[in-house]
Amino acid sequence: MKLVFIYGPPGVGKLTVAMQLAKITGFKVYHNHVSIEFVKSLFDFGTPTFWRLVDKYRKEMLEEVAKENVNTIFTLVYGKGTDDEFTRDIIRRVESHGGSACFVRLYCEPEILLNRVGRKSRGKFSKLTSKSHLSHLFKKFDRTSEIPFVKSLSVDTGGISALKAARRIARYYKFGEKKE
Repeated sequence: MKLVFIYGPPGVGKLTVAMQLAKITGFKVYHNHVSIEFVKSLFDFGTPTFWRLVDKYRKEMLEEVAKENVNTIFTLVYGKGTDDEFTRDIIRRVESHGGSACFVRLYCEPEILLNRVGRKSRGKFSKLTSKSHLSHLFKKFDRTSEIPFVKSLSVDTGGISALKAARRIARYYKFGEKKE
């Protein structure tokens, strides 16, 4: 089982690249906002209970795909320091079932992120859509760093299509193309 762990700041193209990678490889996509929306249907965003449940369901879902040998692409806005324990736990869960995690860091220039974050298409997934909120997020938290304890493929999405980024990931990790 392969877990492709795509991370980067809001607006960098994680879901768009993940969807293209899924088309190429046949892997399933577990978009992190699925967990957020599920829990948000019952608990207020940002409360301790909300985050505890989001974390719990993400971990359990990723462990189950590892148990069932389902190649999966997972997306996350990684926060240096705040998400390290979560990331280590995901690696342990996947590897304990014979799987492996392949890390991909997406990045681009801040001006590009600010332009992308305002797109209307982001609203249907309850993604961050405010340029001022994104600017505030970057001042308060580190959302652009590499995960320090894993090897990551870094891909600049600023000047390439999502399909080209996905192909780069597939080549780097030697994922075969899905059979039609």
